[in-house]
Amino acid sequence: MATDRETNITVQTTVPISIEEVWKIWTRPEHIVNWNFASNEWHCPEAKNDLKPDGKFSWRMEAKDGSMGFDYSGVYQMIDPRKKIVKKLDDGRLVKIEFTETENGVKITEIFEVEDQNSIDLQKKGWQAILDNFKVYALTKNKGD
Repeated sequence: MATDRETNITVQTTVPISIEEVWKIWTRPEHIVNWNFASNEWHCPEAKNDLKPDGKFSWRMEAKDGSMGFDYSGVYQMIDPRKKIVKKLDDGRLVKIEFTETENGVKITEIFEVEDQNSIDLQKKGWQAILDNFKVYALTKNKGD
C-alpha cells in the first residue's frame, strides 16, 4: 500500500502519575517489556535502550505464538529529559514523543511518520493501543511501588 511518507499520525494519553514515574517507566528496559505491544497476542520479550543523543534502541516485538516478530529500532536524535524524545527509526521515519505536565497528570503525545505497509487507520490504532498499554501498566506499577 502506498502512502505519503510526509503523513504524520498523532496519538495521546494522559497518565495521572508524576513525570518522574512516567519517564522511568517509558525509558527503562525492565518496564518497556511490560507495555510495548498492541494486543494481548503480542509481547516484547527484549528491550535495549541507550537513552542519549545518538544512542541506539531496539525493542523486540513478537507474536506470542512465534508466528511473527520484528525489531522496533533506531537512534535517538534528541533527548530533553522528562519533556521530549525525538528518534529516527531504522527505516528512516521520525517519531517525536512529548511529555507535558497538566493538572490531570502527564499528557504523552506521540507524533510519528507513517509507513507504507499498513493502512493509516491500522497504524493509528496500533500505536494508540501501545500507548494505552503504557497507561495501564504505569498505573498498575505506580500503585505497586
